[in-house]
Parts: sequence; C-alpha cells; structure tokens
Amino acid sequence: MFILNLQLPVLFVNFKVYEEATGKNALALAKKAEAVAKKTGASIALVVQAVDICFLSKQCGLPLFAQHVDAIDFGANTGWVSPFAVSQAGAVGTVLNHAEHKLDNFVLEKTIELAKKSCLLVMACAESLERARQIAAFSSKPDFIAIEPPELISGNISVSTANPGLISGSAIAIKQIAPKIIVIAGAGIKNAQDVSRAIELGTSGVFVASGIVKSPDQKKAILDLVSGLRICRGISQ
Repeated sequence: MFILNLQLPVLFVNFKVYEEATGKNALALAKKAEAVAKKTGASIALVVQAVDICFLSKQCGLPLFAQHVDAIDFGANTGWVSPFAVSQAGAVGTVLNHAEHKLDNFVLEKTIELAKKSCLLVMACAESLERARQIAAFSSKPDFIAIEPPELISGNISVSTANPGLISGSAIAIKQIAPKIIVIAGAGIKNAQDVSRAIELGTSGVFVASGIVKSPDQKKAILDLVSGLRICRGISQ
C-alpha cells in the first residue's frame, strides 16, 4: 500500500533536537537512512526540525516531515511555523501533538486543517486510546495517528512489549471510526522484534527517535529496525 510516495509499512525517524541530528549531523544521518532505504527497499521518512528541511530536501531523497507546524495562515505571525512555508521548503508532511509539543483538540484540528490546505500529510500523536478516538473523529482528519504513551518515550521498553493492548485496541478503534487513517506505533521501540510485534498488533509502521539517533552505530540501528518492516510487509494494512 502507498500513501503519496510512502510505501507501507514505514519507519518514521524523529531527529528531535538532538545534537546528533541537527544541522550537518542531520544531513549525515539522513544520508545513512537514505543508503539503507536504497539497499533494502525499506520505506523510511525523516521527521526533522523546520530549519533543516530546506537543505535536507536538496540533498536527500527521502520524504521529510516537519516536527511541528502552527495553526496559522499568511499574516502577522512572527515566530510561528507556517504550514505553507514548511511545504515550500520541501516537506511532504508534519507531525502534530507529539508528547513534547502537546496541543488541545481545538488547536490540533485547526492545525490539521491548515496543514492539509498546504498539501501536507499529517501524523497526529495520541497518548491514549481515548485521545486516539477523539482525533479519529475530527472533521479534518490526519493521515496517520501515532500511538505513543509518553511514559515510554526514550525508554528501554517498547510500547509493543509494555502495552500491546493499547496498540491493538487503538488500531481497531481508529479503523472503526475512520478506516482510511493509518496507525503507527511509537515509544521505546529499539529493535526489529519491537517493529514486527507492533505491526502484528495492527499498525502500519513505527515512530523511532533515540533508538536510532542516540545509537553509537546509527546505520546499523536503522538496518536492524527496517528488517522488522521486511518481515511484516505481507501483514501490514
């Protein structure tokens, strides 16, 4: 299955604002991810800082998602991140409502609407089953919902191990409300087994940050994780 130029299942790599994934280091990591994608045929999308999008888009062929955009249009909005500007810089999508940048439902839905107006794909994060249901019921719907319990983010135990019922229950609930929304799992995912288990539980990919960015061998970490995608390519939605 494809959405835009993303084949499913997909690995989303969140660069956060880690030193290892900022500026020149962001490009180095992007090139490692791109080399893995070319070697394995895996689908990888990079979630990067807005300031890095333009130069990464010129030097890396992988899809880029902004880590956040704001609910603003053209006008006097100094200091905010414009969905249109992010799109023009080369991003194909944005993440919204990450645990480190939470939004209430009113602002989240408005931001989704404006991101869609700028032709961006949207992955909205949900910290619970109830929040996933609420987001799936929006009039302006995201393309992806990432299930990410905040207590497991950057930890050593994956959501697919610690709370498999949250993943499977969310996948079922989201599909009942909005069948076209693609479900992603995140938080604590570190290896191929975590990936394959998440997909077996009903997702179409995973959202990973420190397991790759903080790894002493980033390319090896990416190779390990995408091997879990390949195992499950026939299982995904």
